[in-house]
Amino acid sequence: MRDININRGESLPQCELTHLNRELEQQVKDNMPDTDALYDLAELFKIFGDSTRISILFVLLKSEMCVCDLAQILKMTPSAISHQLRVLKAADLVRYRRDGKTVFYSLADDHVRSILSQGMEHINE
Repeated sequence: MRDININRGESLPQCELTHLNRELEQQVKDNMPDTDALYDLAELFKIFGDSTRISILFVLLKSEMCVCDLAQILKMTPSAISHQLRVLKAADLVRYRRDGKTVFYSLADDHVRSILSQGMEHINE
């Protein structure tokens, strides 16, 4: 089981004063995702933590592309692009379709588009 809890058995210092009432505390605890879900969310955000992968995703915001077109636009080798696409596919952030011998990549769904758009909106505030 994945352990991301801060308290790993050691006693934590006690606060002298808290502003949290018991009802609010219980609501927060009841609505907190389980540890596995939080771990998976952290892993998803790690995927977005690489500028090469973000660049690929932003290109795919405009249009589906093959590896060679992505490599040309981003001035990278097809091998480097393919490596990053494997990571993005494994995270279900991109999908692909085959047309003859050519494979075209696109964003997996509107959630990816939304994450990118909201991220840009946030940094441009």
